[in-house]
Amino acid sequence: MSDHTAVSAIRHHTYDDKKYVLELLPPQSIIDEDEGSAVAWLTILGTFFIQFCTLGNINAFGVYQDYYTRYSLSNKTPSDISWIGSFQLFMQYAPGIIVGRAFDAGYFHHMIALGSFLQVVSIFMISLTQWHQYYQVFLAQAVASGIGQSLLFLPSLSIIGQHFKRHRALATGVGVSGASVGGVIWPIVLNQLSRRMASFSNAVRVTGALAGLLLIIANLVMKTKVHPTATGTTAPKPKLKVILTDWAFMSSIGGAFVVGLGLFFPYFYLQLYAVDKGIDANIAFYVLAIMNAGSVGGRILPNFVADRVGPYNMLIPCLAISSALTFSIFGLKTCAAVIVFAALYGFWSGSYVSLIPTLIVQSASHCGEHGTRMGVAFSFVSVSMLIGTPISGALLHSADGNYIWYRPIVFCGVRSPASFLAVY
Repeated sequence: MSDHTAVSAIRHHTYDDKKYVLELLPPQSIIDEDEGSAVAWLTILGTFFIQFCTLGNINAFGVYQDYYTRYSLSNKTPSDISWIGSFQLFMQYAPGIIVGRAFDAGYFHHMIALGSFLQVVSIFMISLTQWHQYYQVFLAQAVASGIGQSLLFLPSLSIIGQHFKRHRALATGVGVSGASVGGVIWPIVLNQLSRRMASFSNAVRVTGALAGLLLIIANLVMKTKVHPTATGTTAPKPKLKVILTDWAFMSSIGGAFVVGLGLFFPYFYLQLYAVDKGIDANIAFYVLAIMNAGSVGGRILPNFVADRVGPYNMLIPCLAISSALTFSIFGLKTCAAVIVFAALYGFWSGSYVSLIPTLIVQSASHCGEHGTRMGVAFSFVSVSMLIGTPISGALLHSADGNYIWYRPIVFCGVRSPASFLAVY
């Protein structure tokens, strides 16, 4: 009899002497025998496409910020405009508790289908908004797109835990790298097509069509997988009270909340900064793409190391370096300096973002609470993402219409030591 057959035969055999129950479990290699299968990696492909169309789209908000500030919403301040992007981020994360519990209840495919529809429709609605009509842009981009992305983003991350355990950090990194690739493609598409098609609206419509195609593929290839427990039953239901009283988990969320106040400042404002400082426009229009290209490696390589040293041990240096890099914005005076900063900040900030889901899932006591824990974390952090970039915009703007860059740079750069205080 082979080892596999022998283990299978005694998998649920127990010995009970009324004092204790001894249960013989299969080795880890058998528990994870489906890890790395075609179904698992096709699900990662679906996650990649969803991240490309959700967070990848938000990573390109700097293009919208620049266009709205100088053209279609020039009657509004940078802070007013940044509320669009920050509220979109907020809506992506805020319903996390509801979405997470729905995921754990088995509604994954329902949420992915509905979220895909809302996301595509909202992008086309953005292209139909009229000049100086702030409320139209806000409803289409901040509210409608944000809701659609909330139904896509968290489930696409939570599903990874059903297919991977030993290499969960690496698989998560590959999946969320779609956000970085999206952050490379979307700015180029929007900037280039708006020039060639003589209309920013037409460029937005092209991105809507591309998002529709990729989300259809994601709906077709992603599969759920219910892990049995040691006794052969499905995982128990998550207990929200237990999660909310987990001090280590909640303190980590507190740190992430502080980080969220400043993490996206360069993604929203670097293109505007480069234009304001007189950097060659041809280079300035690519800084977001360069930043997101840097984060592709940042979302994969540190996650590969994290599978060996632990996600928390990898996350701390990534956070510290990305925060320190924020202060280097003071020295960005040339095209070369902006390019180097964009690539480095993209790498280290991308590392932080991609390690968070792995850290959250690792804190779960069983696979049945992956979605709920992710949802609790995202709901809390959504508040900092809502107010962070508008605060930066308010600090940036002055009464005479000039930009005061040192104030938001300092505000965002101190987030690392502040987050350590929040945790400890």
